[in-house]
Amino acid sequence: MIHQTAIIDPGAKLHPGVSVGAYSIIGPDVEIGEKTEIHHHVIVEGPTKIGPECRIFPFASIGLEPQDMKFQGEVSHLEIGSKNTIREYVTINRGTEAGGGITKVGDHCWIMAYCHIAHDCLVGNNVIMSNGTTFGGHVIIKDFATLGGVTGVHQFCRVGEYAITGAHSMIAQDVVPFSMVSGNRAKLAGINYIGLDRKGFTSEEIDVINQAYKIFFKSGLTKDAAVKQLKEEFAGSNSIEIFIKFVEESDRGVCRF
Repeated sequence: MIHQTAIIDPGAKLHPGVSVGAYSIIGPDVEIGEKTEIHHHVIVEGPTKIGPECRIFPFASIGLEPQDMKFQGEVSHLEIGSKNTIREYVTINRGTEAGGGITKVGDHCWIMAYCHIAHDCLVGNNVIMSNGTTFGGHVIIKDFATLGGVTGVHQFCRVGEYAITGAHSMIAQDVVPFSMVSGNRAKLAGINYIGLDRKGFTSEEIDVINQAYKIFFKSGLTKDAAVKQLKEEFAGSNSIEIFIKFVEESDRGVCRF
């Protein structure tokens, strides 16, 4: 399963079911899980852990040191979960001491060609990154988020659960869960109706989210007053609890209309 031209450091730990293509390089302190497929011309440096059943395509660079001028060679890590697809020329950097020392990618993510995940990013599960999407350092992407092609996310920004960004969006503030945003700088464009429907949300659940968005974004209430009203009117709604928690934790403010 290992091509004769591949270079595998003796300090790397590969499950017997891993395959490595021609001219790929696997460095020390790398762990790769069962049935993961490393195509030709891939570089993986450590400390990096890659879970089972991932597919990493040619010319991807995984686990290299962060592009951070404050980085002084300290030990930092990258963790990638299971069943991820990482396409051509993707770059994913390890963390930095200032950011907690770790970059993480969850499970079942689809990371298309030329994407970049910078140091200390935390990417959830079932995230889709379309071609050319770039995350600055310390970005947090929640589960089931979809990033349109050539989206740029400013460092320290967050993208919420089930949110979607339009192509060529520049994200400079947090993108709230269940929403659509687009533009440079990105503005709120409404609810991600199609995405929520495809993910199994009922029409009643989507209607509740829509009502909550009208209160928060269109009622003219302050943030605190709007959150108070949402807690009173939608107590017990898991989706609205996710939304409230997200906006209460926002440091950069959120994208608005």
